[in-house]
Amino acid sequence: MKITDNLILLLVSFMLSIPAVSRAQEQYVIPEGYELVDSIVYRPATAVDTTLAGKDIFMIMPSKNAGAKADVKVMQTDVVADAVRRQIRSNEDRTLSGYRVRIFFDNRQTARVESEETLKRFEALYHDVVAYRTYANPYFKVTVGDFRTKSEAMRLLERIKGEFPSAFVVKENISFPVVDTSNAYVVDTVKVLRPKVKS
Repeated sequence: MKITDNLILLLVSFMLSIPAVSRAQEQYVIPEGYELVDSIVYRPATAVDTTLAGKDIFMIMPSKNAGAKADVKVMQTDVVADAVRRQIRSNEDRTLSGYRVRIFFDNRQTARVESEETLKRFEALYHDVVAYRTYANPYFKVTVGDFRTKSEAMRLLERIKGEFPSAFVVKENISFPVVDTSNAYVVDTVKVLRPKVKS
Protein backbone atom coordinates (compact mmCIF):
# COMPACT_ATOMS: atom_id res chain seq x y z
CA MET A 1 0.00 0.00 0.00
CA LYS A 2 1.43 3.35 -1.03
CA ILE A 3 1.28 6.12 1.56
CA THR A 4 1.15 9.61 0.11
CA ASP A 5 1.91 12.96 1.70
CA ASN A 6 -1.83 13.67 1.73
CA LEU A 7 -2.22 10.98 4.38
CA ILE A 8 -1.53 12.95 7.53
CA LEU A 9 -3.88 11.45 10.04
CA LEU A 10 -4.67 7.76 10.38
CA LEU A 11 -6.71 6.73 13.32
CA VAL A 12 -4.99 3.66 14.76
CA SER A 13 -7.02 3.11 17.93
CA PHE A 14 -8.91 4.91 20.62
CA MET A 15 -6.43 4.63 23.44
CA LEU A 16 -8.95 5.05 26.22
CA SER A 17 -11.01 2.12 25.01
CA ILE A 18 -8.06 -0.28 25.02
CA PRO A 19 -6.91 -1.71 28.35
CA ALA A 20 -3.43 -0.59 29.39
CA VAL A 21 -2.08 -4.15 29.39
CA SER A 22 -3.01 -4.80 25.78
CA ARG A 23 -1.81 -1.32 24.79
CA ALA A 24 1.69 -2.15 26.00
CA GLN A 25 1.69 -5.44 24.10
CA GLU A 26 0.55 -4.01 20.74
CA GLN A 27 3.02 -3.86 17.90
CA TYR A 28 2.56 -1.05 15.38
CA VAL A 29 3.98 -1.25 11.88
CA ILE A 30 5.04 2.32 11.23
CA PRO A 31 6.00 3.23 7.65
CA GLU A 32 9.36 4.87 7.11
CA GLY A 33 9.21 8.64 7.48
CA TYR A 34 6.15 8.51 9.75
CA GLU A 35 5.63 8.41 13.50
CA LEU A 36 2.80 7.64 15.93
CA VAL A 37 1.87 10.53 18.19
CA ASP A 38 -0.79 11.04 20.83
CA SER A 39 -3.61 13.34 19.85
CA ILE A 40 -6.72 14.51 21.66
CA VAL A 41 -10.16 14.23 20.08
CA TYR A 42 -13.49 15.52 21.33
CA ARG A 43 -16.56 13.41 20.68
CA PRO A 44 -20.18 14.09 21.61
CA ALA A 45 -21.41 12.49 24.82
CA THR A 46 -24.17 9.93 24.80
CA ALA A 47 -27.49 11.43 23.76
CA VAL A 48 -29.54 9.05 25.89
CA ASP A 49 -29.30 7.76 29.41
CA THR A 50 -27.40 4.50 28.93
CA THR A 51 -28.25 3.13 32.37
CA LEU A 52 -31.51 1.78 30.93
CA ALA A 53 -30.39 1.16 27.33
CA GLY A 54 -31.36 -2.32 26.21
CA LYS A 55 -33.16 -3.11 29.47
CA ASP A 56 -36.81 -3.92 30.02
CA ILE A 57 -38.19 -1.51 32.65
CA PHE A 58 -40.53 -4.20 33.94
CA MET A 59 -37.59 -6.49 34.70
CA ILE A 60 -35.56 -3.95 36.72
CA MET A 61 -38.21 -2.90 39.20
CA PRO A 62 -37.11 -3.13 42.87
CA SER A 63 -37.50 -6.58 44.37
CA LYS A 64 -36.86 -7.98 47.85
CA ASN A 65 -35.40 -11.07 46.17
CA ALA A 66 -32.76 -8.81 44.54
CA GLY A 67 -31.92 -7.12 47.86
CA ALA A 68 -34.20 -4.07 47.61
CA LYS A 69 -36.26 -2.87 50.59
CA ALA A 70 -39.56 -3.12 48.72
CA ASP A 71 -41.27 -5.10 46.01
CA VAL A 72 -42.70 -3.48 42.91
CA LYS A 73 -44.74 -5.85 40.80
CA VAL A 74 -46.36 -4.93 37.52
CA MET A 75 -49.36 -7.01 36.58
CA GLN A 76 -49.83 -6.95 32.82
CA THR A 77 -50.74 -9.22 29.99
CA ASP A 78 -48.23 -10.43 27.43
CA VAL A 79 -50.03 -8.27 24.87
CA VAL A 80 -49.08 -5.09 26.79
CA ALA A 81 -45.46 -6.20 27.31
CA ASP A 82 -45.13 -7.02 23.58
CA ALA A 83 -46.65 -3.64 22.64
CA VAL A 84 -44.09 -1.83 24.84
CA ARG A 85 -41.19 -3.78 23.27
CA ARG A 86 -42.48 -3.04 19.73
CA GLN A 87 -42.78 0.67 20.58
CA ILE A 88 -39.19 0.79 21.86
CA ARG A 89 -37.85 -0.99 18.75
CA SER A 90 -39.78 1.27 16.37
CA ASN A 91 -38.36 4.44 17.98
CA GLU A 92 -34.66 3.54 18.07
CA ASP A 93 -33.67 5.87 15.21
CA ARG A 94 -36.38 8.44 15.72
CA THR A 95 -35.73 12.13 15.32
CA LEU A 96 -37.85 14.99 16.59
CA SER A 97 -38.70 18.46 15.42
CA GLY A 98 -36.49 21.13 16.93
CA TYR A 99 -33.97 23.86 16.16
CA ARG A 100 -30.38 24.18 15.02
CA VAL A 101 -28.10 27.08 14.12
CA ARG A 102 -26.99 27.25 10.48
CA ILE A 103 -23.44 28.60 10.21
CA PHE A 104 -22.83 27.88 6.53
CA PHE A 105 -25.14 27.81 3.49
CA ASP A 106 -23.72 28.14 -0.02
CA ASN A 107 -23.79 26.70 -3.54
CA ARG A 108 -20.69 28.24 -5.14
CA GLN A 109 -18.05 25.99 -6.71
CA THR A 110 -15.91 26.39 -3.62
CA ALA A 111 -18.79 25.54 -1.25
CA ARG A 112 -17.67 21.93 -0.65
CA VAL A 113 -14.22 22.94 0.59
CA GLU A 114 -15.54 25.97 2.48
CA SER A 115 -18.17 23.87 4.26
CA GLU A 116 -15.50 21.36 5.37
CA GLU A 117 -13.31 24.21 6.65
CA THR A 118 -16.25 25.82 8.47
CA LEU A 119 -17.14 22.51 10.13
CA LYS A 120 -13.54 21.95 11.28
CA ARG A 121 -13.23 25.52 12.56
CA PHE A 122 -16.48 25.23 14.51
CA GLU A 123 -15.55 21.86 16.03
CA ALA A 124 -12.18 23.26 17.11
CA LEU A 125 -13.85 26.22 18.85
CA TYR A 126 -16.92 24.53 20.35
CA HIS A 127 -16.28 20.95 21.46
CA ASP A 128 -19.51 20.86 23.44
CA VAL A 129 -21.83 21.40 20.44
CA VAL A 130 -22.48 18.73 17.82
CA ALA A 131 -22.11 19.87 14.18
CA TYR A 132 -23.59 18.48 10.96
CA ARG A 133 -22.46 18.99 7.37
CA THR A 134 -25.07 18.16 4.72
CA TYR A 135 -25.64 18.54 1.01
CA ALA A 136 -29.09 19.23 -0.44
CA ASN A 137 -28.70 19.90 -4.15
CA PRO A 138 -27.31 22.49 -4.89
CA TYR A 139 -26.42 23.71 -1.36
CA PHE A 140 -23.77 22.67 1.15
CA LYS A 141 -24.88 23.36 4.72
CA VAL A 142 -23.25 23.29 8.13
CA THR A 143 -25.74 23.27 10.98
CA VAL A 144 -24.92 22.98 14.67
CA GLY A 145 -26.68 21.96 17.85
CA ASP A 146 -29.78 19.94 18.73
CA PHE A 147 -32.31 22.08 20.59
CA ARG A 148 -35.91 21.38 21.53
CA THR A 149 -36.78 25.07 21.84
CA LYS A 150 -35.98 28.14 19.79
CA SER A 151 -34.76 30.00 22.88
CA GLU A 152 -32.03 27.35 23.44
CA ALA A 153 -30.92 27.77 19.83
CA MET A 154 -30.92 31.56 20.23
CA ARG A 155 -28.57 31.26 23.22
CA LEU A 156 -26.09 29.33 21.05
CA LEU A 157 -26.52 31.87 18.24
CA GLU A 158 -25.56 34.70 20.62
CA ARG A 159 -22.57 32.68 21.83
CA ILE A 160 -21.14 32.04 18.33
CA LYS A 161 -22.22 35.23 16.53
CA GLY A 162 -18.73 36.77 16.85
CA GLU A 163 -17.00 33.93 14.96
CA PHE A 164 -19.92 33.17 12.60
CA PRO A 165 -21.68 36.50 11.92
CA SER A 166 -23.97 35.13 9.18
CA ALA A 167 -25.38 32.36 11.44
CA PHE A 168 -29.14 32.03 11.89
CA VAL A 169 -31.62 29.70 13.62
CA VAL A 170 -33.44 27.07 11.53
CA LYS A 171 -36.25 24.66 12.39
CA GLU A 172 -35.53 21.07 11.35
CA ASN A 173 -35.49 17.50 12.55
CA ILE A 174 -32.90 17.03 15.27
CA SER A 175 -31.27 14.14 17.07
CA PHE A 176 -32.12 13.71 20.72
CA PRO A 177 -30.10 16.28 22.70
CA VAL A 178 -27.44 15.12 25.16
CA VAL A 179 -28.69 14.19 28.60
CA ASP A 180 -26.01 16.00 30.61
CA THR A 181 -25.46 19.43 29.03
CA SER A 182 -22.69 20.27 31.48
CA ASN A 183 -20.72 17.26 30.16
CA ALA A 184 -21.74 17.39 26.51
CA TYR A 185 -18.51 15.93 25.14
CA VAL A 186 -15.95 13.30 26.00
CA VAL A 187 -12.21 13.79 25.57
CA ASP A 188 -10.34 10.79 24.17
CA THR A 189 -6.69 10.20 23.40
CA VAL A 190 -5.88 8.55 20.09
CA LYS A 191 -2.74 7.53 18.27
CA VAL A 192 -2.34 9.21 14.88
CA LEU A 193 0.14 8.52 12.13
CA ARG A 194 1.87 11.63 10.79
CA PRO A 195 4.98 12.44 8.78
CA LYS A 196 8.09 12.97 10.89
CA VAL A 197 9.11 16.58 11.34
CA LYS A 198 12.55 17.13 9.85
CA SER A 199 14.88 18.99 12.17
